[in-house]
Amino acid sequence: MRSAGMLTMLAALSLTACGRAPDPGPGVLIVSAASSLTTVVEPLAEAFERDTGIAIELNLAASSTLASQVLAGAPVDVFISADQIQMDRVAAAGLLRPATRTVLLSNQLVVVTPLEPPVLPATSPDVLASFERIAIAEPVAVPAGVYTRAYLESVGLWRRLEDRLVPTRSVRAALVTVESGAVDAGIVYRTDALSSGKVTQVYAVPVADGPEIVYPAAVTAVSSDSAASERLLAYLSGPDARASFESAGFILPKARR
Repeated sequence: MRSAGMLTMLAALSLTACGRAPDPGPGVLIVSAASSLTTVVEPLAEAFERDTGIAIELNLAASSTLASQVLAGAPVDVFISADQIQMDRVAAAGLLRPATRTVLLSNQLVVVTPLEPPVLPATSPDVLASFERIAIAEPVAVPAGVYTRAYLESVGLWRRLEDRLVPTRSVRAALVTVESGAVDAGIVYRTDALSSGKVTQVYAVPVADGPEIVYPAAVTAVSSDSAASERLLAYLSGPDARASFESAGFILPKARR
């Protein structure tokens, strides 16, 4: 187990996020997407490019960082957030095309640990009390962290565990922190756990008991090619993309919003 000093340094580094979105030039759609979508949205973007000839550049980060980039004037065409709060920030500034806004996906919180030492599966979130250091996404603005805090508060564990939490800049950073063995456990999305061969899922928060996790998407008001951007959103809502999302562990919403 790493020392407290090293954990403090790791947390500080993890909370440092790049504030700029890419500027690839004309003819390229910039898609700012929540980092938890990385493993699925990358191959989907490649498939869309092959099928349509429309070039895509992905900008993957915590949704709070992505929203701040759009608000600062970044030339983003499509924004896919991991919660409604960050999408609402952009909408409130008049920077979305409201008619294009939709909910693509849902997800689930899980507790993961490094592969070594092995930890037996648990049936209660109280398993978290057995860990000394727990990596989470930053709990004030990053969606996965906000969801985590809401859940821990709902089961009476937030105050009990608060001093043990190691906040990171995104849910993917929390996963990497667990994979490295720098912490005893982490709270991430189910899809993150499934994408990793370096962690063990020890507890899954029942969907009915956890916060409602949604991934809204929309074309921005500053899109350089709104028609191509809407075409991409339609593709991500279509059967091939939905099958890929479901295969990765995402939950498909029963009703479109």
